[in-house]
Amino acid sequence: MDNMEKYLGQLLDDRYELLEIIGTGGMAVVFKARCHRLNRNVAVKILREEFYNDTGFRRRFQAESQAVAMLSHPNIVAVYDVSHSDTLEYIVMELLEGKTLKQYLREKGALPWEEMLRITTQIASALEHAHSKGIVHRDIKPQNIMVLRDGSVKVADFGIASLQSEAAAFTGETMGSVHYISPEQAKGKGGDARSDLYSLGVVMYEMLSAALPFDDPDEMKIPLLHLSTIPKPLSEFNSQIPAELIAITMKAMEAEPEKRYQSAEELLRDLESFRRKKSSERVKAIGGNVRPISDTGELSREKYLRRKKKAHRVSVLSGFLGVLLFVLLLGVFLWNYWLKDLFSVAQRVVIPDFVGSNYEAIINSSSYNSFNFTCIFQINPDAPEGEIVSQSPAANKSYMLTDSGVDVELTISTGIVMYEIPDYTNRDYMEASVQLEKMGFKVEKVFENHETITNGFVISISPSPGEKLPAGSTVYLVVSNGPSVQTVLMPNLVGKTISAAQEQLESLKLSLMPIIYVSSEDVPEGQVISQTVEAGLEIETHTKVYLTVSTGPENQG
Repeated sequence: MDNMEKYLGQLLDDRYELLEIIGTGGMAVVFKARCHRLNRNVAVKILREEFYNDTGFRRRFQAESQAVAMLSHPNIVAVYDVSHSDTLEYIVMELLEGKTLKQYLREKGALPWEEMLRITTQIASALEHAHSKGIVHRDIKPQNIMVLRDGSVKVADFGIASLQSEAAAFTGETMGSVHYISPEQAKGKGGDARSDLYSLGVVMYEMLSAALPFDDPDEMKIPLLHLSTIPKPLSEFNSQIPAELIAITMKAMEAEPEKRYQSAEELLRDLESFRRKKSSERVKAIGGNVRPISDTGELSREKYLRRKKKAHRVSVLSGFLGVLLFVLLLGVFLWNYWLKDLFSVAQRVVIPDFVGSNYEAIINSSSYNSFNFTCIFQINPDAPEGEIVSQSPAANKSYMLTDSGVDVELTISTGIVMYEIPDYTNRDYMEASVQLEKMGFKVEKVFENHETITNGFVISISPSPGEKLPAGSTVYLVVSNGPSVQTVLMPNLVGKTISAAQEQLESLKLSLMPIIYVSSEDVPEGQVISQTVEAGLEIETHTKVYLTVSTGPENQG
């Protein structure tokens, strides 16, 4: 293990005692820890030290972590706490008892379609919640999905998948996500919510077949398979898989995003419709097989009369008990809601109208000793500080005074609370948004191109930093989209040497991805056989391009 072992036994922030290392990755190391404040075990993910000098990476890690901490869903791994300092960045999450879906599939093989449907529905529900908050996972795969002992499912690593990929590239580590990557991500684009649904479709395929739809011993070839290959039909693995479920899976895996499910909600509707149909079919099948069962013997007249007499006695007794129970319940109801007040000598009190009064004058007055006040403070620019703006119960209602008094809830205006706007210019907009919202501001974002300010960083703030605004006001952030988009025509590189192709791509500011080498009888060694981006297309600069290059004939001596 690397130097992260030095954290074992430490107490972070006087709260989290690190007990053991339970997971490692290119970006972070996960510890099992004990939270001494709440007396429970948690998981603590600590950022590796090699990323501390990258200020931009650390800022994005902080902003993404804080954003994900706002997610709350039974199928998403809960984030309890986020902490950062000059020497340490970590996330505190719930500690799960279970195994990854990848481990589960290795043990179980192909799952029954009913179990696959149950697991898929939970994952899709998690995606629907995250997407509604503007958070895209971008690395849905069985390794990021936990199957708990009770059969429930939780999705991990929301929001930080892109950082993990960046970390893997930095460390030279293989992420293992290439089997689940969407075609648009394989082309070098960022991907959106539909990319998560494509990756989920691949996971669905794997659950039904225990096989990956796109695989090759050379992982560098797999992105091309997502772009150009049709997977083996699921019916060939198991003819008992319902055709409707196969259709749902293949729609999720459509190569073109426009033909795919456009939202997790849409996918959930189809899954629920399929589930209901199957449930209805099962009920009909059971009903169709029901047959009346009768005694092979016959009752004598004497036995029949004895049974009839006994049934009559039971019926009369049941009726009597039912009437008695009804009378008792009616008596309790009348006593509680009417008779008790008629016979009671207890004092009754009418709730005064407190709205408009100063709350300190009310709660400190001996005239209201019979009331138990609960005060809720609320920002209200329309009422002066300390004024009661509402109450519960409402005024003029009559209540019986008991020994414990009468509970009254008062809502009190704090007036206008003014906050100074911090300076977030040239800082990550997600971090700025989270902090401003915590202060009580509403945040609106406008995106513009900027030649010098990094993509995703704040160009300007309105009102200006240093000005004071009342909480609840709107702050506008102008966010950089990076330099103006430049486009070039994709050249035809087929037949060119790899050095010539690389030189041409660099001159056009296009990104050459790791080269895929294959043997070829027809194309000389070192020449380009194919390219992922079609020649003649107008594309943005820095688009990622994969090239397949010949190694010559397979048995050339």
